[in-house]
Amino acid sequence: MPSFDIVSQVNSMEIENAVNIANKELANRFDFKGSKAEIVLEKDEIKLSAEDQFKIKALVEIVLGKISKRNISMKNVEQCDPDVSPLGHARQVIKIQQGIATDVAKQVTTFIRDGKFKVTTQIQDNQIRVTGKSRDELQSVMTAVRGKDFPVALQFQNFRD
Repeated sequence: MPSFDIVSQVNSMEIENAVNIANKELANRFDFKGSKAEIVLEKDEIKLSAEDQFKIKALVEIVLGKISKRNISMKNVEQCDPDVSPLGHARQVIKIQQGIATDVAKQVTTFIRDGKFKVTTQIQDNQIRVTGKSRDELQSVMTAVRGKDFPVALQFQNFRD
């Protein structure tokens, strides 16, 4: 039976490259000379810290600009609210979403079922397996899913005959 998987993954090397380029720009920017500002990547989180709220906004713009230039979908990037201490020091976390959450997976499977395609869908952990009798039917499902706007960026993997 032909099948494929619908996944939502972000290339971790691209995120790492974006953070490294943002750190280089941070070291060269005039408005950050002599200030304690840093950008740290930890697993699926980018942690920003700066001396005040204005500089944390500038850091967020730098990082998001570098991420978007690396062709990473902004649907998989979630900004948390900045934490500003009473002394003025600010911190913010940018989360990178990997995998499809169950509520989004249910939206995708419902959309495929409502399309009256002759396929079956299974939610497996953080991906969706779509199985059908013909390759043409699976390709029409791919086209339909690409055409619909979901809350996360979706990719297709493991297309098997």
